Amino acid sequence: MTDESSLPDWIEFLLQGRPDRVTTALLSAESEEVRAAARDAQETLATLALVEEPVAPSAGLRNRVVATVTNRLRLARKRTAVLVIDMLKDHLTPGGSLEVPRAREVVPALRARLDAARAAGVPIVYVCDEHDPDDPDLDEWTTHNVKGTPGAEVWPAIAPQPGDRTVHKQTYSAFTGSKLEAVLDELRVDTLVVTGCLTEIGIIATATDALQRGFVVEVPPDSQAGASVQAEQAALGMLSVMPPYGAARRERLARLAAA
Repeated sequence: MTDESSLPDWIEFLLQGRPDRVTTALLSAESEEVRAAARDAQETLATLALVEEPVAPSAGLRNRVVATVTNRLRLARKRTAVLVIDMLKDHLTPGGSLEVPRAREVVPALRARLDAARAAGVPIVYVCDEHDPDDPDLDEWTTHNVKGTPGAEVWPAIAPQPGDRTVHKQTYSAFTGSKLEAVLDELRVDTLVVTGCLTEIGIIATATDALQRGFVVEVPPDSQAGASVQAEQAALGMLSVMPPYGAARRERLARLAAA
């Protein structure tokens, strides 16, 4: 239970108006005792709200609330695509040139997710890292995903099917120097389910770019792989506190509605 002397401090903390996702992120690094104290304070606030007599809002406040809710409902409408990032032989083959061992572990869950997406008519876009043999990036990362080699092919268990799209990239973000945004515009997509590897490199770079372009981004934990659990958790934690950039989101939805 929360110490009564600390309750006012907790209530002040909870009423500061920050988004719930930020409060959750702030508390995630705290001990279970601290998180329990926050939950107690939240329950106390909820109890007070139930016993207090309701107060009619002013016309101005009511209009602002209605406008906010209406806008959020409009922004919540979505058309989804699944991105599969860098699930390539050079990353999944044991002993491969740039092996990501954890990527093999998520193949069954990812395959099930792709099967469900195809059954539901959700478009799937494979994003494949690809390099020319003389690409200077290979000096930094060792030789990997060279154009025309078997290592640059998608892992066979989750290979593209007829109707899926494939986009090639050369760097961390799938949007940089690629046709990805044009493909997503063609598909009239505004929400991305981002899967694949590496979470702390390609996925977070792509997801951050997508958020700034107005896409809603989801990264399902069972279909992503980083170099380690700790790297995954850090990347997913950072993404969890970032909604799409509001102005870009409105512009994207308006553009899709007019298409």
